Amino acid sequence: MRTGSEPATARSALRARFWLSVWGLLWSAFGTVAFALLGRPGWAAACGVLWLLVTIDMAVILRHIRQGPHYQPGRDVPPYRPPDDGPPYPGPPRYRRP
Repeated sequence: MRTGSEPATARSALRARFWLSVWGLLWSAFGTVAFALLGRPGWAAACGVLWLLVTIDMAVILRHIRQGPHYQPGRDVPPYRPPDDGPPYPGPPRYRRP
């Protein structure tokens, strides 16, 4: 059920993002070393930039995880406040044919 407040109350699967960042960190580090050893400086630099971006993303993810339940609430916290009196945007009017 949509309430209209999803952009303000959306939550992210931080632990899944963390493990995907670990996977990206390993592959980008491997690519940087492998291309550097093969004598491909352009590809090594591209993998190095990717390595840097993945490291920054991982730092942000770890910061959000460490900030606690505000960014990573438990299973007992609902993802959004349930609507009190129906959807906030009723939608376009419906016309009936006589």
